[in-house]
Amino acid sequence: MNKKQKKVLIRIIIAAVLMVALLLLPLEEESILRFVLFLVPYLVIGYDILKKAFKGIKNKQVFDENFLMAVATIGAMALGEYTEGVAVMLFYQIGELFQSYAVGKSRRNISALMDIRPDFANIMEAGQLVQVDPDEVEIGTEIIVQPGEKIPIDGVVVDGSATLDTAALTGESVPRSAKIGDEVISGCINMSGVLTIRTTKDFGESTASKILDLVENASSKKSKPENFISKFARVYTPVVCYLALGLAVLPPIVCLILGMDPMWSKWVYRALTFLVISCPCALVISIPLTFFAGIGGASHEGVLVKGSNYLDMLSKTKIVVMDKTGTLTEGVFQVTKVSPTDISMDELLEKTAMAEVFSNHPISRSLKEAYGMPIDSAKVTDVEEVAGAGIKAVVAGVNVAAGNEKLMTSLGLDVKPVEEPGTVIHVAFDEKYKGYILISDKLKPTSKEAIDVLKRAGVRKTVMLTGDSRHVAEIVAKELGLDDVYSELLPADKVTKVEELLSSKNDNEQLLFVGDGINDAPVLSRADIGVAMGALGSDAAIEAADVVLMDDDPKKIAKAIGISRKCMRIVYENIYFAIGIKVACLILGAIGIANMWFAIFADVGVMVIAVLNAIRALRVRNV
Repeated sequence: MNKKQKKVLIRIIIAAVLMVALLLLPLEEESILRFVLFLVPYLVIGYDILKKAFKGIKNKQVFDENFLMAVATIGAMALGEYTEGVAVMLFYQIGELFQSYAVGKSRRNISALMDIRPDFANIMEAGQLVQVDPDEVEIGTEIIVQPGEKIPIDGVVVDGSATLDTAALTGESVPRSAKIGDEVISGCINMSGVLTIRTTKDFGESTASKILDLVENASSKKSKPENFISKFARVYTPVVCYLALGLAVLPPIVCLILGMDPMWSKWVYRALTFLVISCPCALVISIPLTFFAGIGGASHEGVLVKGSNYLDMLSKTKIVVMDKTGTLTEGVFQVTKVSPTDISMDELLEKTAMAEVFSNHPISRSLKEAYGMPIDSAKVTDVEEVAGAGIKAVVAGVNVAAGNEKLMTSLGLDVKPVEEPGTVIHVAFDEKYKGYILISDKLKPTSKEAIDVLKRAGVRKTVMLTGDSRHVAEIVAKELGLDDVYSELLPADKVTKVEELLSSKNDNEQLLFVGDGINDAPVLSRADIGVAMGALGSDAAIEAADVVLMDDDPKKIAKAIGISRKCMRIVYENIYFAIGIKVACLILGAIGIANMWFAIFADVGVMVIAVLNAIRALRVRNV
């Protein structure tokens, strides 16, 4: 409990003790002394509410909960209902204290869950280890990270080796190793060994800072329920004030016209009760708190949602479209077969690897790794990449073409389909077919389970998009149990397919695309929700997507959808509960069944219940 909350608690205790003491004193019901004595606890507990209400009137922002409480309690005091006037203010402050504590607790929980911002960096000065502010460390500085400390800034290990705990970033407790030459990111905890790291980024641009900024700024992107509540409160509060005024004035006037007793005090009391009941605190507080808790809880699980609007959209996901490489498969290509025609295996592999020397594509890297010898790039000239087909180059005077069946067809060569799972690289020398190389990419161990979980969660269509051959794509799709697969696609073709799927979906459905956040940036942007997978340390992925999965487990897709649905369920529970109770109590108050004590429950009690329900959104471990 902070200092401000402690002060409010002390005021609550003093006001409560004074009110109980006054109730025990034998005071005359309508005496001036009784009014003055009850005014003391009233002002002790309510002076700040009265002050805020006055400021609101002064700034022409009249209709808020402070105005409602001020009018209701001043009216009660004026009618001689001193006990109820003090009680309304007292219980309202108790509710506000509880709400403040709950929000603070939620923020502390999220801070603890996202406890990745380092407090210091160690640098060596004159042979001594000195702790400095990470903001002061320049790019290229060598920092020391000891066991048990957080890596403060992204960089490259230049000395030492250690095991790193990335749980705060990914939500998973599986440790990762770091050795000389490895890139490491801020927010990881060094579990063993001393590391010397040369920084490659400023502190503000490091992964930990970016993630924290993303989570902290997520509240700026409002969901439909939040926007609805904001608009609702702006209209609702003035309306209930005018209704209360009408309830206080119109029935007595009608009574006067009919020659009956107007009973002004009775109708004014009902109007004041109506005002207390109508206070929209439960909605205004609990809905944003639910989204805040949901986003924070998701962050702890390594699911970064960039705004509550995306949390809302995620809950309506019915179509999940996935890239293959790196999303459903490991993305680690290996040469599994070399099948030459009229030449040796070594020559086929050597010339193909040399033709790919300037490419950084994963397939090219796997060919070079399989060759395993230094490549003299001076022997490679006239390199031409053929989009969606392969590569052409002159290698030591030989025209080498390596790629798929389309490339061979363009050379006038007729090749037989290879009925084996994997990516097939057909090779031709001087326009003569020389065989093929088979490259395989393993499925992730959790991919099939991820698809099963998505279907159980109500996703009606799962689709895979890939640039691989139709044969390979269909084998993968069948093994995983996907509904549809589209193969041999260029990046532009993937956008077209996503647009076709978008046009076929219902208005209340959302299409989610999962990719690596870099190569699939156009598709991520075009989908209703773009999800970047395995984005640990990838700035491009964090920038490109609406939702970022910090590790590469496809089950996190279903996890993200599950978290969003739990959060939205709590949001609508609070909306229906708060509005339902308010409407019922307002009707009871207007007809005189509900008194001021009943109104206190309708205001404070409903708010407390709604806030407690909202905090449930923090617990997402078993979603």
